[in-house]
This record gives sequence, structure tokens and C-alpha cells, in this order.
Amino acid sequence: MDEQTLAKIEGRNPVLEALRAGRPIHKIMISKNAKGAVREIIALARAKNIPIQEVDPTFIQNLSEGKTSQGIIAMAAAKEYANLDDLLDIPEKRREEPFFVILDGIEDPQNLGSIVRTAEAAGVHGIILGKHRAAGLTEAVGKVSAGALEYLPVARVTNISQTIEVLQKKGVWVVGADPEGESMFHSPNRVNGAVALVIGSEGKGLTRLVKDKCDFILSLPMMGRIQSLNASAAAAVFIYETLRQRLQTSL
Repeated sequence: MDEQTLAKIEGRNPVLEALRAGRPIHKIMISKNAKGAVREIIALARAKNIPIQEVDPTFIQNLSEGKTSQGIIAMAAAKEYANLDDLLDIPEKRREEPFFVILDGIEDPQNLGSIVRTAEAAGVHGIILGKHRAAGLTEAVGKVSAGALEYLPVARVTNISQTIEVLQKKGVWVVGADPEGESMFHSPNRVNGAVALVIGSEGKGLTRLVKDKCDFILSLPMMGRIQSLNASAAAAVFIYETLRQRLQTSL
């Protein structure tokens, strides 16, 4: 691997999951004073013939972008984006109803990482991002996802509205999350079956064109004085309500 094309994976859980997932890793650097769950990492790395370099704690600290490396950084092949066809193949191969999450303008890597973690835990088949005005798959996203990024494919598309049309032609219902939704998120049979949830940006919500393309729009009940949620918090509620309805339908 060319050193200039490598990406840093920081933290014990992200590095451990990268190893488990079989991501190509060039080398792993571990601080001399690292404690905790490094034995399993070392054992897995040795089994895969991945070089392990013991370094000074200051070196790790200076190399770490988020300053939360926990004394371990892996240099790995950059995370590759999937394409839309890759995502569509996943539920077909598993003989499951499609379950996707579309992110319309999520720019904060912390939010993106949190959504990736929730989506992977809930069995989402893939995440779809726009190429413009949106966070990409950076080291910070991988860190916040706590390793989930190694297992959940992410596609990056030029035009979200056109992608929604493709999904609809495949029989996927596209559900937008917006405070002005015509129904509440827990409305029966709204988010079961083949579904793609669309979550808008942190400040502006869904763009008008994307909103118009959705089959229907759902909202969350807001009982307090604060009338909106963080994008990753809203996404978590919608994702798990979708999972609940899907599980209920399968009983």
C-alpha cells in the first residue's frame, strides 16, 4: 500500500472491528503504555501477519486527529464507497425486505458516525449519502461509529432525488422525517416492508426537492419547549421504530 493513500483508524474498538471485518491493514501502532483490550488486537494482527509497532505515547498523541486514539492507531486502506447496485443486492441475497437510510445533507461527522452505528445495530442494509454538502467517510466518522463502519456499506450518489426514484421503481417506500410530517412516526404500517428512511440536515432538514420525492413524510411528537432533535437522535428513533414494525410484521 502507498503510505499516502492510507487512512488512520483510531481507538481500540474501531481497530478491533477493522481486523475482524478483514479490512486491509498496513500496520498497527500501539503506545508503550497502552492498557486494556490490546491483547486481542495483537493476537488478531499477528494471526493476519500485520506488523505491530510499539511507539512512544507522544508519537501516538501527535498522530491522532481526534486525540481519542486510546493509544492505538491502525494504518489501513481507505474505506471504499459501495454503489447503489451493491446495496440493492444485499437484501435480495438475504431474502429480506430492503431497509435503507438516506442522509440528505448531513455535514457533521459526529452525527454521521452515530447514525452509522445505530443503523448497523438495527440491521439496516446500507446508507446512501449525497456527494455535495455532506460529510464523507473520514477517520472521525469511523471512530464515532465504534467499528460499525466496517460492516455497513455506504453509497455516495450524485443526485439523491434521482436515487429515490430508482428505489421507488424497485418497490421501496421512501419515508421522509420532517417536523411538518402529515403523520406521526409510529403510525401503523408506515415503515414496515421495503423502506428507505430519509433524514435531513442538522439545520435545514429535508431539501424541498427530496421532500417532494418522498412517498410520505412522518414527524416526531415534540412535547417540550424544544421543537427539534439532533439529526442522529431523530434518526435513531425512526430507525428503531422501523425495526419494531418490521419485527412485529414478521411474527
